[in-house]
Formats: sequence, C-alpha cells, structure tokens
Amino acid sequence: MTRVVLSLGANLGDRAATLRAALDALAADGALAHSGLYETPPWGPVEQPPYLNAVAVLDGDHDARGWLARAHELEQDAGRTREVRWGARTLDVDVVTVTAADGQPVVSADPELTLPHPRAHERAFVLVPWLAVDAAAELPGHGPVGALVAALDLAEVAAVVPWIPVA
Repeated sequence: MTRVVLSLGANLGDRAATLRAALDALAADGALAHSGLYETPPWGPVEQPPYLNAVAVLDGDHDARGWLARAHELEQDAGRTREVRWGARTLDVDVVTVTAADGQPVVSADPELTLPHPRAHERAFVLVPWLAVDAAAELPGHGPVGALVAALDLAEVAAVVPWIPVA
C-alpha cells in the first residue's frame, strides 16, 4: 500500500467535467480525498487559457511507476496530446509525492519520474489545494506545505482562486 499526492489540471474543453471525471476514476484506486477546484493562471512560457486545478490524495496498491502509469492513463482518457511543453491541455496529472507502506517517502531522480516532484514546492496551484486537503501535509525534502505556501509570493498565492461555476 502506498499513499500518493496527485496534482490535476485542465485548461481546454469542459475543464470542470474533465477534472470531475478524473477524480471519479481515481476513487476506484483507493481511499480518496481531494480538494475543490481552483482557477489559476497558466504556468510557463506558452500563452494559454487559465487552468482549473485540484489535488487528490489516495491510498492504493500502485507503486510509484504504477501511479505514473495511472496518471498517463487518465490523461489519455481525456484526450491529452503532448505536442508543446507547458502548453494547453485537456488534462495534466502530475505525481507529486509517493509514500511507501513503511511511511518513508519514495525518492527518485529518474527524469521520467522525479520524486518528489521537482517544482511542487514553488507552485501555488499545487500547494494551495493540497493544503486544503491536508493541513498537516509535508513535501519531502522541503517541509510543511503550510510553510511553503507562506514563503511564496503573495500575489501568486492570491491567484489560486476557489472556482465557483457560473450558473
């Protein structure tokens, strides 16, 4: 049994429906807690529409590579293509952390699956929803998620806004 933290984001198509479908699919993989949806500005050098983001925490039978495969499967089910790095996408699922059954974080320097995620500590769109799910969360090698959020630029944190659908 492992615990995984996944960051999910979508900025093409029906973003909310895509995220809800992915979160529903993940519910079959283990005990699931997930944040609400947050609207965030895009990250990276490519001009694109805003994202909806969420974080999910699961306990399941996958190892780290199994969680990565599951993330890719969800992306494929949502029609994700990988033409432009940091470009717009129907669904992006990142493995942020994996904790082994013995409570130890899985650490990997493999370029295909670096754990913990190498930029999670600087991304408000990951940390703010994660903190909403687990106030005691810690990012291995970086410390408490609450302290990481507090260390970010205030404008970046303020840009992670709880999403309220327009009726």
